[in-house]
Amino acid sequence: MRFTRVSLKNFKCYEDADVRLDRGVTVIHGLNGSGKSSLLEACFFALYGASALDKTLDEIVTIGAEEAEIDLWFTHAGNDYHIHRRVRNTGERASTPDCTLETPSGSIDGVTDVEEYVGDLLRMDAEAFVNCAYVRQGEVNKLINASPSTRQDMLDDLLQLGKLEDYRQRAGDARLGVEDVESNVAGKLDQLDEQIEAKEAENPHDKLANLKSELADVTEDIENYEQQRDTARETLEDAESVLESYEEKRAELEDVEETIAEVREAIAETESEREGLAEEVSEHRERADDLEAEAEELVAETGLEEADAEAAAAKREEVAAEREDVTERVSEVAPEVSKLSTEADNAAERAEDLETRAENLREEADDLEADADDLEDEHEEAVERIEELDAEIEAAKAAFEDAPIAFGNAEAHLESLNADLDDLRERREGVRADLQSAEDRVEEAEELLDAGKCPECGQPVEGSPHVEGVEEYRARVADLEAELETVEEDVEDVTARIDRTEDLVEREREVADLERDRERAVERRDDRENAASEARAAAAEKREEADDLEAEAEDAREEAESKREQAEDKREALAELNAEQSALKERIERLDDLADVLDEAASHRESADQLAEKRADLDDRNDERRDRLGDLRERKQTLEAEFDEDRIEAAKEDKQRAEDYLEQVEPELEDLRERRDDLQGKIGAAENAIEELEELRDQRETVAARLDELREIHEEVSELESMYGDLRAELRQQNVAKLERLLNETFELVYQNDSYARIELSGDYELTVYQKDGEPLEPEQLSGGERALFNLSLRCAIYRLLAEGIDGEAPLPPLILDEPTVFLDSGHVSQLVELVEQMRRMGVEQIVVVSHDDELVDAADDVVRVEKDATSNRSRVVRDPEEALAD
Repeated sequence: MRFTRVSLKNFKCYEDADVRLDRGVTVIHGLNGSGKSSLLEACFFALYGASALDKTLDEIVTIGAEEAEIDLWFTHAGNDYHIHRRVRNTGERASTPDCTLETPSGSIDGVTDVEEYVGDLLRMDAEAFVNCAYVRQGEVNKLINASPSTRQDMLDDLLQLGKLEDYRQRAGDARLGVEDVESNVAGKLDQLDEQIEAKEAENPHDKLANLKSELADVTEDIENYEQQRDTARETLEDAESVLESYEEKRAELEDVEETIAEVREAIAETESEREGLAEEVSEHRERADDLEAEAEELVAETGLEEADAEAAAAKREEVAAEREDVTERVSEVAPEVSKLSTEADNAAERAEDLETRAENLREEADDLEADADDLEDEHEEAVERIEELDAEIEAAKAAFEDAPIAFGNAEAHLESLNADLDDLRERREGVRADLQSAEDRVEEAEELLDAGKCPECGQPVEGSPHVEGVEEYRARVADLEAELETVEEDVEDVTARIDRTEDLVEREREVADLERDRERAVERRDDRENAASEARAAAAEKREEADDLEAEAEDAREEAESKREQAEDKREALAELNAEQSALKERIERLDDLADVLDEAASHRESADQLAEKRADLDDRNDERRDRLGDLRERKQTLEAEFDEDRIEAAKEDKQRAEDYLEQVEPELEDLRERRDDLQGKIGAAENAIEELEELRDQRETVAARLDELREIHEEVSELESMYGDLRAELRQQNVAKLERLLNETFELVYQNDSYARIELSGDYELTVYQKDGEPLEPEQLSGGERALFNLSLRCAIYRLLAEGIDGEAPLPPLILDEPTVFLDSGHVSQLVELVEQMRRMGVEQIVVVSHDDELVDAADDVVRVEKDATSNRSRVVRDPEEALAD
């Protein structure tokens, strides 16, 4: 796996950066705090996201920006990949709205899916990446300071031995699960044995035989009692039949006597009703006579010859048709009157409106002529203003007669001078930053020299080749001070020229304003001249229009007078028609009264005839009731002769005896039935107990077989758990031996000192350093530089072990060393260079080193230089001049 390119926008101290990374050894070089490590952190963050951060996600985004973008391109197993992340921080909680991984088979979106894919692809998570390939700044002693168990977990995970432990734990969990199930099944088997023993002790088969024998005896007793009960019921039914017949005849006799009384009462009521009907018939006929007399009087008023309802109806239709004709004529005349009155009023209003409009037009004409006078005055003022502006423009342009530039070029010249000033200020800030850096280095170097240490590597001055560099720093300070003075003079000169040019720009802008005022004055002059002519023409038109409106108003008044005379004639004709209509309405009302009286008289005659007919029907009904009354009297005599008192008494005695027996036998039968039901329930319980006993025996056979199977499975899982544990231990010992060999080879290469004989790595990953005299030392007892070399050796040995173990199937990520020379002197730095070369020779495709040490720069295949702007505090990537020329 190899990084090919990383691009950043607003990531930490980088506003914008784009770096390509090639095969071999790449050194990211720059002063402390310039942002070198941030480039590696960006690559790490692109792969693993928030889990790669030591702090929070919101510190990713550059201060003052809302979003950061990180793009990482890399190759793996011959395929190209590209990760894009966008982090948004708007003041609340930072988030990652965009996270995309482009793979040869398509795109993957979402933080979780991308990070899972990267973990599967590289076969390591963020922690494993750090432990294997990424020696971060400040973590140089991480592995040797870790506890043996922590170191063991780290290396097991890297060497995929953690999977064997996972498998062993899974097998152990399965074994425990089988043990739990086995325990449950064994307990269930014991429970079944107890239940079977309890069931057998109850002897359910003998109990069932005894219960069935007892049930047969009870059933026979029930049948005997039920036979005797049926005989008693037959006797009771015969006695009840005799008594019921007696009761029926007695009830019939009572009904006959009651019916006789009812028939007599109905005959009396009907005779009373007939007398009332006779009176009503007489009243209806008297009312009919009175109404017919009233009709004779109305005949005289209506002009008819006789009181006939049909003649009255015909006459009413004739008068109604006449009234409709008059009403129609009224409906025709009334709208004409209304129309003529409305037309007269409209004509009068129109005349008044026309006169008002004519008056308004004359007033508007007067106003227009007054406006025309004012516009002519404004026209003269505009002519005078144009002459004044022409003089002011000439005066303003006179300022360019002695100027170094022509009129119209001042603003462009000012922009050029401002650009020059910006360049000079930027150059001044750069010189100041370089000067400050150089002064700081001189001050630091002098302090180190005073303390007896080399200013380059921090080691003792004695024998150091870097002491002479202090004079170079002092010369650099002098050169930068002289350069800064020259730049300051150039800034003052350009500033003075800008002040002069700004005055000329102001003159150009003044002329532009005056010319715009002149254009507006010309427009005002021409506008006022045209407006005055238009106003006088409009006034003349309005006076002519006013004359025409006054003539139309006179015609409208004459029309209104004519319409009022016509309306008065129509109003008189309408009054005559209304009087005729009222007379016809009164005749119709008299005819309606006559028709109503005749109808009411006929109705009373009809009611009298109907009541008389009803009275005759009631007389016929009473004759029928008298015949029925005779029949009822004969039936009464027959029923009174049919009663036998002795037979009735005997039936009553039989009924009483039967009821007494039935009352006694039912409780006995109820007891026997309850006993029978109880026996049947006990028999069912005994049969169920036998079935349960058989089921328990079947269940026991099944559970016993299941217990045997579980014991076999437990034995197999236990063997599998032991196998995984033994395999992991065996592979760990193989890796420990190999790692110990690689660690000794690497440490010997970089240390080259006769003080130590060898390094031992135990099976529990405990590290021990042995001196030449055989005395063992803990790694923590080594000096700071020795611990740094020891850690680098251990990291490289782990990397070599992984590379040799994977056999190229999944190439490892780049070997990344962040500031590995912090605790090293110059001699050990050279050995570190040799270590890097050895890692490259053994086939590590890409090694990235972050360092400020020039010796590592000389050994690099590619150098990425990082600088920080002292003014903006932003970092940037600077390429070597030779590299720029090559491109």
